[in-house]
Amino acid sequence: MGTVTIGVSIAVPEPHGSLLQELRAGFGDAAAHGIPTHVTLLPPTEVEAGALPSVEAHLTEVAAAGRPFPMRLSGTGTFRPVSPVVYVRVTEGTEACARLQRLVRDASGPVARELLFPYHPHVTVAHAIDEAAMDRAYEELSGYRAEWSCTGFALYEQGSDGVWRKLREFVFGGAVVPPQAGAPVESTPLPLS
Repeated sequence: MGTVTIGVSIAVPEPHGSLLQELRAGFGDAAAHGIPTHVTLLPPTEVEAGALPSVEAHLTEVAAAGRPFPMRLSGTGTFRPVSPVVYVRVTEGTEACARLQRLVRDASGPVARELLFPYHPHVTVAHAIDEAAMDRAYEELSGYRAEWSCTGFALYEQGSDGVWRKLREFVFGGAVVPPQAGAPVESTPLPLS
């Protein structure tokens, strides 16, 4: 049956997701249109294709125990010189993201794995492009702000063409996912549980 490369992430809702994706492409990041704008919970991970049902069952359990929480993006950061990345900072929701990614990667689950770097929730806006473009991304998005209520996460698979496609959404504890296109994304923060 072979292997597949999967990832788990929180999508940045519209209109912010498309805007950041277009800006990323404008900075010269060729991968921009193949990567939906997101906050990573599980980085690219190779699994047996036959393991996908157990991965989905595990993620269903993680989501069922979760509750909506406020997410806020504000300003920029970089992992340079360690890694050629410029990102928009997650300034609210960091603890909830860190908890979720630990649960997703739990040693008892089907996608247990160690990370190469300490977990740091962020939204990548430039990766492995020339330094001048990285500097431009850092400066141009330094005043960027967005906020929304995070109500779940999604499982993605990377195709042979390098494009990431959503396989399934997982909603926290029965919460209703609000419409994304054209809907306002600023909301009243909901308490963490």
